[in-house]
Amino acid sequence: MDFGQLVQDIGPWAIALGAGFEGETAAIAGGVMAHRDLFPIWAAFLATAFGAFLADELFFQIGRRFRERPFVIHARQKPAFAKAVGFIERYPTAYILIFRFLYGLRTVSPIAIGLTSIPLRRFAALNALACLLWSAVFTTVGYLFGPAVDRMLIAMAPYKTELMIAFPIPGSCFVAWLLWRRHRRKRAERLNPPFHAPEIGVKG
Repeated sequence: MDFGQLVQDIGPWAIALGAGFEGETAAIAGGVMAHRDLFPIWAAFLATAFGAFLADELFFQIGRRFRERPFVIHARQKPAFAKAVGFIERYPTAYILIFRFLYGLRTVSPIAIGLTSIPLRRFAALNALACLLWSAVFTTVGYLFGPAVDRMLIAMAPYKTELMIAFPIPGSCFVAWLLWRRHRRKRAERLNPPFHAPEIGVKG
């Protein structure tokens, strides 16, 4: 089996894994790969939806079954968790359908929903619909912009050596920026104690 065949065979599974933890980037990448005929567009669509759905269900179960564990306690102390709580209390059904499209709330939202009394079946049904819609949007974006990506790669090919030399510079700057931001966040947490969200009592 050559490398191209290997990518074609395992590609959708890689997209499913990426969609669960990287989100839109993996979904768009799946669309680009489908445009390049590495696998069918329907495979990219279903893999993206499947990976997103499984990740949401996993985080929902973590919130429901392990609410006193350090991971959940840490998630509840994030400002994004407080925002999610407010939306869930006011619009539980609508929020389940749209939280995947809200930047910064994708991971904490299923944990927060797991802490409510919303039934698992209700969450699973609404979340499945939301994941299908989300997958359709971002996979299509990747598929439609696939030609632009290919043209960009072709245009950059003559400058491969220069790019290999230049890429470490912004990469190093990016790492330095991440370390600086982490230092600022830790300092802010020391100066401002984290928010402790109250228990949520949304009824199913």
